[in-house]
Amino acid sequence: MKFICSRQILTKALNTVSKAVTSRTTIPILKGILLDLNEEGILTLSASDMEISIEKRIKVEACQAGSIVVVSKLFNDIIRKLPEGAITIERKEDNKIFIKSAGSEFNIIGIASEEFPKILDMEDETYSISFYKNDFTDMIKKTSFAASIDESKGVITGVLTELEAENINMVALDGFRMSVVHKNIKNAEERKIIINSKIINEIRNIIGDSNTEEAVNMQVGKKKAIVEFDNTMIVIRLLEGDFIKYKDIIPENNPIKVIVNRSEFLESIERASLLAKEGKNNLIKISVQNNLMKITSRSEEGNVKEEITVEKEGENIEIGFNSRYLIDAVKVIDDESISLAFNTSTSPCLITPLEGNEYEYLILPVRISR
Repeated sequence: MKFICSRQILTKALNTVSKAVTSRTTIPILKGILLDLNEEGILTLSASDMEISIEKRIKVEACQAGSIVVVSKLFNDIIRKLPEGAITIERKEDNKIFIKSAGSEFNIIGIASEEFPKILDMEDETYSISFYKNDFTDMIKKTSFAASIDESKGVITGVLTELEAENINMVALDGFRMSVVHKNIKNAEERKIIINSKIINEIRNIIGDSNTEEAVNMQVGKKKAIVEFDNTMIVIRLLEGDFIKYKDIIPENNPIKVIVNRSEFLESIERASLLAKEGKNNLIKISVQNNLMKITSRSEEGNVKEEITVEKEGENIEIGFNSRYLIDAVKVIDDESISLAFNTSTSPCLITPLEGNEYEYLILPVRISR
């Protein structure tokens, strides 16, 4: 194997596939990246930790087809430190790898590619899901933060993607809060898949902030899914099990409704949270009387009070929340104003848009002492 390519292009591809390399493995080959060059000059870089596998294809100047596995950390470090311009990489005898750029030359040890695991083994029966890039990353951003970080919690460490006739829904929850986002995308059949929240966030990071309508395509089997975009292929293991019937959790009767400016509300909560040290609940208290909302918190270091003018329907209310849960939800919303709906001081708060149903955030209250 021998090829010539741009350092910048190779570095970018290595940054992508390296996200699937793990240092916490006893299998040496999984600490490596497979370089596989075909006769047409397409270099495929692959890495896997057996939970997520990533392939990235780039065009290079092919001199001789072949394959080799490089040790990820060392190879990445070398390529990053080389000067800008063309790099020549060649596999020599006994799996040695020669790297040359300008006045720099390296000879490093590689691993035979035959030992690298096959990462594209999929079940025979699959179905497809397609998103626009911006829709896909936006839905992940607005839901995944609410997934449980407790690995013993099973499926709620993941994000549910639910296909309905007229919508695709993403849902995450951890027992204290829940995030639900809907997009009006028609689907031929109803399906549900659950992807670990860390993995789906990694996919979002690889795609990056996108305002384009380029496609993200998914091929989904019973245990795995393949996500494809921009000459990149990501194979992921799906979480197995039944997700909670989240629609049954969303309260329908909320007689108290408060409309508040989102940025004012967020900034007030963030300031109040600086002193929200009571116990481990990051407790803030919200009191709404007539058209005035008061947000307070206290600790041994002092206390704070914030006041915001709001629009209110229904009775006055005083309720406590973990400030972090409110901040996480409110900061991912783009709307200028939002609706907060309550039933009692011991019932969840439901955050929704003023119009439509693009998102629903449900946050359990913290009991406050009177």
